Amino acid sequence: MKKGKNTYFKTFSRSNIHFKQSSFASFPFQRKKESFLFCLLAALVLSGCDFIKMKNDSSDSEADRQPIARVENTYLYKDELDGIIAPGTTKRDSTVRVEAYINSWVRKQLLIREATRKIDINEADVERKILDYRYSIIAHEYQNYYIKQHLDTIISNAEVERYYKDNIDNFILKQNIVQATFIKVPKNAPRTAKIKELIFSKREKDEKELKSYCLSFSSAYHISDSSWMIFDDLVRNSPLVEIPNKIQFLKSNPYYETSDDSYLYFLKVDQYRISDNVSPQEFVKDDIRNIILNKRKVELANKLEDEVYNNGADQKEFEIFK
Repeated sequence: MKKGKNTYFKTFSRSNIHFKQSSFASFPFQRKKESFLFCLLAALVLSGCDFIKMKNDSSDSEADRQPIARVENTYLYKDELDGIIAPGTTKRDSTVRVEAYINSWVRKQLLIREATRKIDINEADVERKILDYRYSIIAHEYQNYYIKQHLDTIISNAEVERYYKDNIDNFILKQNIVQATFIKVPKNAPRTAKIKELIFSKREKDEKELKSYCLSFSSAYHISDSSWMIFDDLVRNSPLVEIPNKIQFLKSNPYYETSDDSYLYFLKVDQYRISDNVSPQEFVKDDIRNIILNKRKVELANKLEDEVYNNGADQKEFEIFK
């Protein structure tokens, strides 16, 4: 959750909402991990192994190439390192990068050869998987390019509200949240007896004075505004974290003071929402925006595939034999 402008302490990343699984809950371009063997064989192709002969015949004879590593009868040649060092890389960094690449290549070759000795391999099936993997990478790159060119990232408040209302059962709180003022000050801070008065005052002058006081003397503070905060995050590093029944506490204590050996703590709760209840729209608006964006990405990806297929059909670029 984003920190409000009146917040001065670190809050932590959260996942506070139960989302029911939907068709666009996870972006489809993130590929699932392939099987162990497939990953090994994909690495084999990428690292120049000749286990499955995918390369075209080269005009250069192997005798003219400089080997730099070998695993049994498979060699890694110096010319295969072309392009792995970015321009402007220092000599030391280049050496480290090359050594890391060679070591990785050797490990992959050994692991692949171990796999081929221990399990039966359907070579045709592996080749199909590697081709599919290659096509998926290319398609993924082009889909990303297409989406960046066409994605509408503007999402209106009305669209957020409509999605919230249509899917309200998907937004269930996992933790208690509050709109509250919380102040932590050292016991030796000046004028601590006036803090409660300033917290409850509605006068603009007193609100400014409270904020100035917190900036000068508090160790952590959040002055209540329209933002919702996770209660446990708000009172982190205070005795309030140890309250056993926080739901009952929030219901019974609109204002609370406590202390420990070093600090005084002041809490005024303006509103609260209890876990396992529907979240306020304001609290989940960023999540909703991300969901809507991901949905648009899915729609664009499907549109791209349809466009490419229909154009190919119109131009008679493919033929299916029956």
